[in-house]
Order: sequence, then C-alpha cells, then structure tokens
Amino acid sequence: MASPPEPDAGGLTDYERRRAENIRRNGVILDSLRRKAAELSAIIQLSRPPTKKQQPRARPCAPAVVRRSLRTQGLPPPPASGPAPAPPRRSTRITPSLASSILDATSPPAPEAKVRDDGFDARTELVLRPSNVRRLVSADRIPSLRILPLVDRTVVAAGSNVGHVGFWVVDDDGDDAHRVFEYMPHLSSVGAIVAHAAKTQKIYSCSHGGEICLMDLERENFNINRLSEFPILSLCQAPNSPSCLYFGEETDVKLFDDRIGKVSTSWNAHASRINSIDFHPENTYMLATSSRDGTACMWDLRTMKKKGVESLVVLEHDRGLQSAYFSPSGHMVATTSLDGIVRVFSVDNFENFHTVERNNNIGTHLSTFKAIWGWNDMDLFIGNATRAIDVISVDLNDSSISTTNNACLKSEHMVSIPYRFSAHPCKVGHLACSSSSGKGITGNQPIPPFHPHRSWFPNPVTSLEEEPHKVEL
Repeated sequence: MASPPEPDAGGLTDYERRRAENIRRNGVILDSLRRKAAELSAIIQLSRPPTKKQQPRARPCAPAVVRRSLRTQGLPPPPASGPAPAPPRRSTRITPSLASSILDATSPPAPEAKVRDDGFDARTELVLRPSNVRRLVSADRIPSLRILPLVDRTVVAAGSNVGHVGFWVVDDDGDDAHRVFEYMPHLSSVGAIVAHAAKTQKIYSCSHGGEICLMDLERENFNINRLSEFPILSLCQAPNSPSCLYFGEETDVKLFDDRIGKVSTSWNAHASRINSIDFHPENTYMLATSSRDGTACMWDLRTMKKKGVESLVVLEHDRGLQSAYFSPSGHMVATTSLDGIVRVFSVDNFENFHTVERNNNIGTHLSTFKAIWGWNDMDLFIGNATRAIDVISVDLNDSSISTTNNACLKSEHMVSIPYRFSAHPCKVGHLACSSSSGKGITGNQPIPPFHPHRSWFPNPVTSLEEEPHKVEL
C-alpha cells in the first residue's frame, strides 16, 4: 500500500504548491488584460467629439381661456334651429308597431296561389307619385327587394349592400313618413328576402356573409338560423312547405329544414355560384336555378340524388346569369344575363325561345338587372340605364315566342337607375322597384291613364287605392 506524499518544509504538498502557482500566474494575466482594456477605453473616449448637454425646452404656457356664457356677456341667445332629426331605427329588435302591422294583415286564402290578371296592361295602367318614393335604408344600394304576401295592405322589405333591412308600411292616405323601419340583422350585403303566404309572421333573409336570418314577428326579434363559410346569394321557400328553405351556397343547392334547424339535403348543381332559385307555380316539385357559370337548369326534386344529380334541361348562355324565373302560369321561363340580355323559353319545348336584345350599357354601375314577371304571361319588367323601366310584351304560341319592348316607363321622380323589382303577389298593379340611391319607389294602377307629371310604377311599396306604387330604394 502506497504511503501519502510527504509535505515540504513549508507544510505544503506538491499538489497544493502547483495549485498556488497556477492562481498566481492567472492573476498576472488578468491584471495585464485589465490594464489594456483601460488604455483602450481612454483612447476611445478621447476620439469622441464633445457633446452638448441639451437643456429641456420650456413648454409655452397656453393663454388662459375665460369661458363665459352669452347671458353673462349680455348677448341674445342664438335663433332656435329646431330639434335634430331622429336617426333611423337600427337594431335587431323589431318595433312592435311594425310587427302588429304585418300580424294584423290578412293572408291570402290559398297561400300557394298568386293573383293573376290577364287583362292588366302595364303600359298604360301604371303611375308613380312623389309620395311613393322613400329612402328605406341608409346605404347606396339595395340588392334585394320583396313585397310581403298580404291581401289588405302593402309592406315592402328591402335589403341593403351593408346588411341592413328596411321595411315600408304604405298607408292608404299616403301619410307614411313615420312608417319606415330599418334594422341591422346582417353584417354584409343582403342577397334575398322571402316570406311565405302561409306564414307571414316569419320572414327570412340571406347575406353574402353566409347567414340565413329569421325575422320572427311574434317574438319581435331576429335570429341567425344558419351560418355558412360561403356567401348565400339566393333563397326560396317551397310552395307547399314554408319551413323548407332552398338556398344556393357556392355551387350547391341545399335544403334547410327550419323545423329541425339543419341542412337535410345538398346537391351539386352548377360550376359557379348560384344567383337565383325559383319554383314552378303549379308543379311544386320543379324548380329553376341560374348561375354565374352561364347556365340555367330545370330540376325535378323527385329524381334528384345527392350524388350524380342530373337536371331536366340545361339552358346555356354566353354570359353569366343573374336570374331565371317562371311566368305566373309556368308555361315560360325568363332568364337575365350579366349584360342585361333577356331570353324567354317555352317550358313545353325549350328549343322554342326568343332573345330580347337591349341597348343597355350599364358601364361601371355595381348593380345588375333582373327581369321579373308581372301578373300575367305577357309582361316582363326590367330596368335600363336611362333611369326608366322597360316593359317587355311576350306572346307565346304553339310554334314560336315573340317579344316587343314597346313601353318604357319614365318619371321625373325616378332619379337613379332601377335594378330590383317585386310585384305584389296579392294586388294586381302594385309594383315596387329599388335603385342605387338607397330609395324605394312604389307605383300603382291609376284610374286615369298615364300622366306626364306622375310615374308609372306599380305599387308594391305604397298603398295607393288602386294605383300602382313604385319603390325606389
């Protein structure tokens, strides 16, 4: 066994002696580095230019303001300017007076049928009065318009491009200045507004934000029934089932059942977004859709399947389509393309059609036109860029379809281009239209013929005895 190292004369072992030597050598090196660092620091400080120490600026004292009223100064009070106008109602809580106006109205006895009049002549029996023009929403455009299906009164609903929905309850005496209501149920442009005659207390609307909103008049509030990731531009209720909502979500047609609160069926119908959905007035299983892909399709709900859905007919166009609507009898379909051209097809033979060429350069206008049928199979209404309404007369026979654009309704009270129209489903000669100025115009069927100082619109928004009202929104 090895013995431990012997200490030297100083009492230190070899290990302790080497450790002490290392500590001493490291101290010498550190002292040398400190001296060099101090020398470099001194050189750097000498090379910098001297800096002036800035004195803080004294803030100027604001002059004292002596506030004195006109009374203490011995001056007379300013002239009274009158009370400021009340802002429009904007909320999601329905005003009780609006709810009672609609709930107390009379619904049609046969909700699935719309009033028809083959003898009505829109070219001579429509008039527009100054009292039939109202601003319904505080926005610059109204992309959706609907006259509610009420027998004894006229109530117009208009959706704006910023998500507002305005209502106009038209009084018979024309004194309806306080009968306009505005709400904010959506956050983006309103695509469509629908109401079923069997349930007028429930009004649905959709928006580009993917919302389907229910306006419940009995509960006096708005509710979001469905929220989608994609815009919803078209909405339609089944004629025989008010709770079944058919809507276009991108390229799909979907069925939302409000009774169960979810989508029950979905069909891939087009290659681009769907702009309109419309049911046949008699064959409730048949519907028409239009799309931006340039096609209008006819569908049979009895044969539609979730996968591999096939349409009855595909009507191809050169431009994207804005609408495809059945005539009141269901014998024809009218389509409107993005360039404003209207085509009328025979439902019995879709190869029998007629194209209405219209000189309608809309330029940079943001809204597009949609032609709608009136109260018979003879009249189509569509706006034009001259701030007027074209009345297209249609004639269908066994072998051909002919059309003539032989009436252009103009009025000094129409100050902007009309884009959207709605015909009163229960009153012949009551037509509403909306424009890009945020106004609604109603016209109705006048007792005398056309008067130059009046306008010709039917009365979907105003309640003028038997004269047509026009709504310019």
